[in-house]
Amino acid sequence: MDILLYGLTLTLLLLSFHRDRVKTKKALRKALKAFENILPEFLVVILMVSFLLALIDHEMIAHVIGADSGWLGVMLSSLVGSFTLIPGFVAFPMAALLLQGGAGYMQLAAFISTLMMVGIVTLPVEVRFFGPKIPLYRNVFAFIFSFLIAYIIGKVC
Repeated sequence: MDILLYGLTLTLLLLSFHRDRVKTKKALRKALKAFENILPEFLVVILMVSFLLALIDHEMIAHVIGADSGWLGVMLSSLVGSFTLIPGFVAFPMAALLLQGGAGYMQLAAFISTLMMVGIVTLPVEVRFFGPKIPLYRNVFAFIFSFLIAYIIGKVC
């Protein structure tokens, strides 16, 4: 599947280059610049997670946020996700590493959904712009919704 996607990407890139070399080169420069901007953050988080996975054995991960940890693991994952500020492009590869390390699907669904939707760290900024009511409702409903997502993922996977 990967080879198919890479081949399709290369084909479309060559087609774009054939149609308009200047625009394609400009787009590639922009993409490279964006990649350079996110690379340091991405590497730091991946290194931290890799380091933690090296220190913590699979049994510990499986015990704390594995499939057998049940709703307690979902709650722990959702709390960590609510207080963590990690961009999505880093969170998903990190979740893949945790899944390989023994984490459960429901627990990772709760972690990722709260990570993306709940913002305890950014709450003061939201309160300053929107007042206290809207950010509070948004965070509470997003937190509750993350359990629905975890439940659905638990039924599907």
